[in-house]
Amino acid sequence: MDETTAPPDDLEYRNAPGTRVTYRARQRRADRTVWLGLALHLPSFLISFTLVLAVALALDALLGVPAWLPSGLWAASGALAFHRPTERIVARHLLHLHRPLPAELAALAPVWREVTARAGVDGSRYELWVEESDGLNALAAAGHIVAVTRRALRDLPTSQLGAVLAHELGHHTSGHSWSGTLVWWYAIPGRCAWRVLSRLKPRLRRAAHGASVTALTVVVALTCYVAFTTLRATYGLPLLLLTVPWLAAAVGRQAELRADAHAARLGFGHSLALTLHERLAEQSAARGPGVPSRPGARLLSRHPDLRTRLERLQKHL
Repeated sequence: MDETTAPPDDLEYRNAPGTRVTYRARQRRADRTVWLGLALHLPSFLISFTLVLAVALALDALLGVPAWLPSGLWAASGALAFHRPTERIVARHLLHLHRPLPAELAALAPVWREVTARAGVDGSRYELWVEESDGLNALAAAGHIVAVTRRALRDLPTSQLGAVLAHELGHHTSGHSWSGTLVWWYAIPGRCAWRVLSRLKPRLRRAAHGASVTALTVVVALTCYVAFTTLRATYGLPLLLLTVPWLAAAVGRQAELRADAHAARLGFGHSLALTLHERLAEQSAARGPGVPSRPGARLLSRHPDLRTRLERLQKHL
């Protein structure tokens, strides 16, 4: 990063290098949004486990591989979310991040130290990454990944850079990052099955056109009978699954607001509000006047809109 174009260093450093930093006894916790999110994704986990178990039983029947072996390995594989080498593979190849260059690390390290010191957290437990993006953003992933975009590192003053880092640290210390990674990982079999069915849909339609009316009537009648019998036997509980995406999105939005509050408690509330104002101005310019976002899209989004974040942030300033 060129010194002539570097953003101003306007951060109030309360913990200069060499000063004593007191760490909290509990570096991490799990707030209620974590447990609510995991509970809402339990049906997704059960669907994925059923698919994995079916494959395991097929391997047992065809190759003699004990069914408990692949099923157990898959169930235990979630621990890889906290395995440092695996995290680095995820960061490089799935999230498309890269390690900070020396100049980038020189700009990031002091700010990160100040943020973690204010929180009473050992910052050396986390790994800093950079995302090649033009957005003013950052992300927290897996157990130890904290990343900022190249533009945020290049353009944001250090106080605002500290604000976005404090927000992401809030995701880590509240358990949002590791729980989100586990949810994503254990949903992979279900997503793969859905993609296979989506690709088979055109073939099924062509087969349906060639089938007789009588055969289609029988299939539809049997499907309706099974669905009605299941709903009656379970008192309609499967219908609640239709609300899971909406509820999970609401929990995700609440987690974002909690991360904002965490940044404000560390003294970055005004800087975070300024960053959100800048993003809101860019968003409004890109969208154009008089083009509101769709209500359905807002309800299914895991991120609250910027105006809501600014409104909730006011009480912490």
